[in-house]
Amino acid sequence: MMRIQRTCHRLSLSPLCHSSPPSASLLLLPPKLSTLRFARVRRFSGNSLMSSRAASRLHCLASVSPGAGEDAGGSSSNGSASLSATSTEDDELALGSGYRLPPPEIRDIVDAPPVPALSFSPHRDKILFLKRRALPPLADLARPEEKLAGVRIDGYCNTRSRMSFYTGLGIHQLLPDGTLSPEKEITGIPDGGKINFVTWSNDGKHLAFSIRVDENGNSSKPIVWVADVETGEARPLFKSQDIYLNAIFESFVWIDNSTLLVSTIPSTRGDPPKRPLVPSGPKTLSNEKKTVVQVRTFQDLLKDEYDADLFDYYATSQLVLASLDGTSKEVGPPAVYTSLDPSTDHKYLLISSLHRPYSFIVPCVRFPKKVEVWTADGRFVRQLCDLPLAEDIPIVANSVRKGMRSINWRADKPSTLYWAETQDGGDAKVEVSPRDIVYMQSAEPLAGEEPEVLHKLDLRYGGISWCDDTLALVYESWYKTRRTRTWVISPGSNDVTPRILFDRSSEDVYSDPGSTMLRRTAAGTYVIAKIKKENDEGTYVLLNGSGATPQGNVPFLDLFDINTGNKERIWESDKEKYFETVVALMSDQKEGDLKMEELKILTSKESKTENTQYSLQLWPDRKVQQITNFPHPYPQLASLQKEMIRYQRKDGVQLTATLYLPPGYDPSKDGPLPCLFWSYPGEFKSKDAASQVRGSPNEFAGIGSTSALLWLARRFAILSGPTIPIIGEGDEEANDRYVEQLVASAEAAVDEVVRRGVAHPSKIAVGGHSYGAFMTANLLAHAPHLFSCGIARSGAYNRTLTPFGFQNEDRTLWEATNVYVEMSPFMSANKIKKPILLIHGEEDNNPGTLTMQSDRFFNALKGHGALCRLVILPHESHGYSARESIMHVLWETDRWLQKYCVPNTSDADTSPDQSKEESDSSEKVATPTGGGTPEFEDHSKIRRSLLW
Repeated sequence: MMRIQRTCHRLSLSPLCHSSPPSASLLLLPPKLSTLRFARVRRFSGNSLMSSRAASRLHCLASVSPGAGEDAGGSSSNGSASLSATSTEDDELALGSGYRLPPPEIRDIVDAPPVPALSFSPHRDKILFLKRRALPPLADLARPEEKLAGVRIDGYCNTRSRMSFYTGLGIHQLLPDGTLSPEKEITGIPDGGKINFVTWSNDGKHLAFSIRVDENGNSSKPIVWVADVETGEARPLFKSQDIYLNAIFESFVWIDNSTLLVSTIPSTRGDPPKRPLVPSGPKTLSNEKKTVVQVRTFQDLLKDEYDADLFDYYATSQLVLASLDGTSKEVGPPAVYTSLDPSTDHKYLLISSLHRPYSFIVPCVRFPKKVEVWTADGRFVRQLCDLPLAEDIPIVANSVRKGMRSINWRADKPSTLYWAETQDGGDAKVEVSPRDIVYMQSAEPLAGEEPEVLHKLDLRYGGISWCDDTLALVYESWYKTRRTRTWVISPGSNDVTPRILFDRSSEDVYSDPGSTMLRRTAAGTYVIAKIKKENDEGTYVLLNGSGATPQGNVPFLDLFDINTGNKERIWESDKEKYFETVVALMSDQKEGDLKMEELKILTSKESKTENTQYSLQLWPDRKVQQITNFPHPYPQLASLQKEMIRYQRKDGVQLTATLYLPPGYDPSKDGPLPCLFWSYPGEFKSKDAASQVRGSPNEFAGIGSTSALLWLARRFAILSGPTIPIIGEGDEEANDRYVEQLVASAEAAVDEVVRRGVAHPSKIAVGGHSYGAFMTANLLAHAPHLFSCGIARSGAYNRTLTPFGFQNEDRTLWEATNVYVEMSPFMSANKIKKPILLIHGEEDNNPGTLTMQSDRFFNALKGHGALCRLVILPHESHGYSARESIMHVLWETDRWLQKYCVPNTSDADTSPDQSKEESDSSEKVATPTGGGTPEFEDHSKIRRSLLW
């Protein structure tokens, strides 16, 4: 778990986070605080996309470092490609070339300037404002990039390609009354400097970050800078301007308050290797040992030895210890270093690196890997492990790499390591007890000293929250059954028997007790916060929960006695009008237990129409101090109407959706509206869990750059996130009845908005992204009576092209042939009679959603005379980033809706009776055969993380 948290810190904001609305982002360093709190967001919904507000909140607590990944920011309107705006176009013009602009009412929302992201200092007395640009121009994405071992690299900068960045830094003092002092700008940064990887020193006196500047139309290689927080003056860390940061993997870390360990480009590195004109031999792949190797459809893999050499060239770093006084020294040999982790007492370093032999069928996260312990000054101590190439990790959920994994430092001890080792060979299909063992050992053990067994688990290890020698919480889970357990252990007492604190279904959000809140130690790590009540010797912790209820989420903070299980609710969100959440502890600077009367927490507050603001809550009188006052990001939609609605599927499953209506809309006067249905299916093991309500009716309506909610400005009703549960109870797998359940869920949602009189029954469009695009195509094929047209973005439509699993399906094509065939809308292309708009990024790097999927699906549709359109976005990946691309996507979508939904006069329309008949026939395909065996089979599983 901790390794995953650090990974979140090293990488940039994800494409999902980029789609969040332009509201304030709040970043608390180090990021462990935020990732622990929001690790639960996706746990209960598998791979289903979060609501726009949930995505926004995750974005608000993302890493302070926009590192490698899809670029979310950008310049306003200037780009290399020409843009034209026309309100009406005929078909001939629509088929022409060039980027287009959507109507002004949509464009103005997307072009709204973003507010800064925020980061609190380690002592919580200052707030750093990280200033951002708007959408980037397409020219940023058009830069050459190398696609190597699952990583996309900007060779000119020697960074991950398409990195987002900040444009400026400003510091505000948090005053005792909760107000902010005037901004102190960080000075000395070059004009146009692109800022990344912003981190506080442990004492809060300095900031470290990297800067790139434009030169000859390209960004330069990044240089590490430091800034004095007190004076605001910034300067390069190194005296030499020829020492560049290598930001392919780990960038830099603070070793102590005056020293950083930096991954630099080796000074002896020459020019990149040149591809030989004549290959040295054929490319050969062999499996003469008959090893079973099943891998997903990974993209951007190494293709040959030249690619392997190129990967080494860009990824190899020379580690340098650099002090604030300007002195520096190289430590260790050049290598492909992937993580640098100082011990809690800053005396040791945990160093991970990759090495050959590389693979042509899996990405670099599965390459051979060494993990070593060094002293803080760079002296080698010992090797913990050298893991071999991991090409054979089974595709079944909860399968992991063999050997040591999740190696970390204990947060509550000076220099103690802990890790997990699988006992089932990493194969989740193997039945064994225990399945995982957690070990612990000092950084420099005595001769002959063996690792200590900390805990044994029968499910898959999921991380540890540390407190002290008397208390730690160990997490384990098993996706197949959705079971999750939390153990209470005493790390320093072998005679104390571990006990289960929570044992529940991860799908059952109503029973979620919340997660323990962490406090910051003097060493800069985070441990479980113990709370001291006056005249009470109990062991109390804080449980921060989402508070899911049948009426929606009501977040809470409980004072929980870890020994007795007794709870006292000390804070709860306003449930009538507002949605509030606990973001972080703010009284965590002191050592020892936190006194209840000194408790201080940071909370967020929002409503349906009021954007998120942040406040401090102070005990014992519960005084509230609002510390932000961000303007509404889209005032033209400030009075939009929002309602969380509930309805029932024909099999009895309770469903929910969020219904949005335009400002000023009155159904009695205005009548039914055209409606856009936008969703993403999710998998469940029980009907009860699928029926539970997730989200809050009082959450702010976050609108991202390609959000369906933009069409509120075009007077559409929006049915956002209607639940599409695909349920496989008992031994049945979810996808065994995918089409049947998909259609039933959509029918229930459409019936509800029509019954309410807000949606015109013949003017309902369906759309989705990725797995939502897959859903869209299937609904047009199997439920044509429900929708007038569809919009499918970046989807996969032929599952035989992903034969070793897809989404949450972990059976292979050969194990569940009918599942793959019946679920593939490609196989039902002849049934699609309603207009469908396909959009895809030309450089999609998401496993399974190759651009070829849309190409081939379009050809299949065209071959059957379907009314269809395919738009391939140059340089775009799975999510879309450039302003030109996003504006064009919005134009294409708006044109499609105005032409095939609003008037609904498509020549492709079929009669209601015919459509219903086709739908009924389609549903019959998904029912079990007479023998009781499903006509096709499936399973769902949570997105697995490769712990390496």
